[in-house]
Amino acid sequence: MNPNPHSNKAPLFSLTAISLAAAMFAAPADAAADADALAQKLDALAAQVQAMQKEIAELKAQNEALAAQQEAGARPAATTTAAGASGAAGGHAGAATVAASDDRQLSIYGYGEIAYSNYDHDDSRTQADLSRAVFGFGYRFNDSTHFLSEFEFEHAVTSADDSGEAEVEQFYVDHSFNPYISAKAGLFLIPSGLINTAHEPTRYYGVLRNQVETAIIPSTWREGGVGLHGSSDLGLSWDLGLTTGMKLANWDFTGSDGKESPFGAIHQELQFASASDLSQYLSLEYDGIAGLRVGGSVFTGEVDQSQPGIPGNPRATLWEAHTRYLAHNLDLAALYAHGSISDTAALNLANVGQPTPIPKDFYGWYLQAAYKVWQHGSYSASPFLRYERYNTGSSFAAQPAGLGTAAYPLESVQTIGMNFYLDPNVVLKIDYQNFDVLDDDRFDLGIGLTF
Repeated sequence: MNPNPHSNKAPLFSLTAISLAAAMFAAPADAAADADALAQKLDALAAQVQAMQKEIAELKAQNEALAAQQEAGARPAATTTAAGASGAAGGHAGAATVAASDDRQLSIYGYGEIAYSNYDHDDSRTQADLSRAVFGFGYRFNDSTHFLSEFEFEHAVTSADDSGEAEVEQFYVDHSFNPYISAKAGLFLIPSGLINTAHEPTRYYGVLRNQVETAIIPSTWREGGVGLHGSSDLGLSWDLGLTTGMKLANWDFTGSDGKESPFGAIHQELQFASASDLSQYLSLEYDGIAGLRVGGSVFTGEVDQSQPGIPGNPRATLWEAHTRYLAHNLDLAALYAHGSISDTAALNLANVGQPTPIPKDFYGWYLQAAYKVWQHGSYSASPFLRYERYNTGSSFAAQPAGLGTAAYPLESVQTIGMNFYLDPNVVLKIDYQNFDVLDDDRFDLGIGLTF
């Protein structure tokens, strides 16, 4: 189609003007002949211009179709759309697309990060670590159906004698019914918070993920199940589903995992996951105002999983609300998350005296501000500040006098640092973190990349 349907008016106007002028002022026959010849040349030129415009429009349409195919062959919208609301200004993860037969496409992508941490009060804890290396493979069966996977290796070495882990982080199929509604099934990330679905190191500030979205929301948190997700032209997107949930029988009353992250201690990651009790989630996001995103989510489900020794019907629930504003080099973010595990009094009483009882409530929040102070070509620098407060055991179920558990102290963390981008997909990081309660004050350096 001609992108400018009125582009032929200029030649027609010129022809009319020349014809009038010839009729009024060109009496000699040879002048009329010259006018006719000029009009024919103008008509021919107009036809050539229209043909070129048509060819340009066709080439543009072909380029747009090719770009859409390449994007479709990368990560499905369920993951990539969340990236725009992550905690860092940077590029999206790329994807190398390899053509396959029948116009199908295989995509290869991934991310990784290396961190160095120097502790103020205990030099023996200073360490360097290849925190994680993640490799993903996606496959576009057709314009509507895609497959997504991510395979993660943590701490460089994975074996029975090492602390490293190898795990499947995502493995699911996403099918689009129309531009507004899609479905997914498999192992996928729960849409909770700002970084759980956008957790690549180029997408958040600081060498390590923030404390609230580690201790309260256990990023990266994934479950197996089915879900529906979609969006509207008004800027509202949604995601809801039915998935596996927590297993309270996994709680270790003698270890420290529950103190570090209550949900992180009992989520199952689809490894022989007990599924007699399924969970439900709902996420809503609004980004209809330029630069602003507001959203929230809730996840809930019973957690006894019909296991012996789990009395009552305990339920685990996590809800959160967040907002982010990104405009004119300014990046502001805020998040509040609250979790609870009900009906735990009998279990705690049966394990009275153990160091890690099950909390009734836990919560956290943070405020974050960053500003891009410099950019030159692909280079950019964004210093940031973040203030967090969180408590992994803010209250416990009531117990008989003398047997109850006092709430944990409220932790506050102040972080100052900078992300320096060599490229939107390669970032150098530096920060300093100060803890009010834990003896974890430290200086961090890191490098992260996505591809």
